Amino acid sequence: MSLKSKKSLRQKRVWRIRKKISGTAERPRLCVSFTNHHIHAQLIDDVAQSTVVGLSTLNAELREKKLSANRPSAIELGKLIGEKAKAAGVESVVFDRHGRRYHGRVKEFADAAREAGLKF
Repeated sequence: MSLKSKKSLRQKRVWRIRKKISGTAERPRLCVSFTNHHIHAQLIDDVAQSTVVGLSTLNAELREKKLSANRPSAIELGKLIGEKAKAAGVESVVFDRHGRRYHGRVKEFADAAREAGLKF
């Protein structure tokens, strides 16, 4: 399968998922995306079009820990996003896996966020 068709199929999955889910102020969308080197997570209020909480392995506080885009880093980032969400007053979220399958790093991130107290 060519790279162009893999990209286009993934983009179709992203659009298909985003048609069905939306974040609100009470229940924002927890979007997690992975690059080859980093993990990015955001709590997004789609109604107000704003980011409630954003965190990535590029943040200054996490650069010292040398986190990358692997499973242990996904667990660490999931715990931190859960703690920051609780501090911001968010109890429950809608999980957006950004077109990826729910296994591996995505599952580890989600489980860690649940252990930190988020409901989804």
